[in-house]
Amino acid sequence: MGEKADVWQGTLALMILKTIEAMGPLHGYGIARRIEQTSGNLLSLNYGTLYPALLKLEQEGSIASEWGVSENNRKAKFYKLTRAGRKQLAQETRNWEQTTEILARFLSPSEDPA
Repeated sequence: MGEKADVWQGTLALMILKTIEAMGPLHGYGIARRIEQTSGNLLSLNYGTLYPALLKLEQEGSIASEWGVSENNRKAKFYKLTRAGRKQLAQETRNWEQTTEILARFLSPSEDPA
């Protein structure tokens, strides 16, 4: 199996929000593992990138956190989606869908763009 790729610029917030939406409240380690699992273990998630992203999303009001106990009986901060986070997720999803449609036009140049 080849080397894992880094998370693409601008996609981490979307992946975090989508993961929390799908899985419910999760701690940071759980979010990271789920993102890597969902990518088929093709992405490598750096914790030095994940936790600042979680903090930023929390400061923006997209997620909220509370302390709880993890499955290994350890104290952990669990993150959940807020109403603002659901709106942000919907907007970011639309933006990425549009971006992938545009890129698809470049990757399939035989199609008429009109």
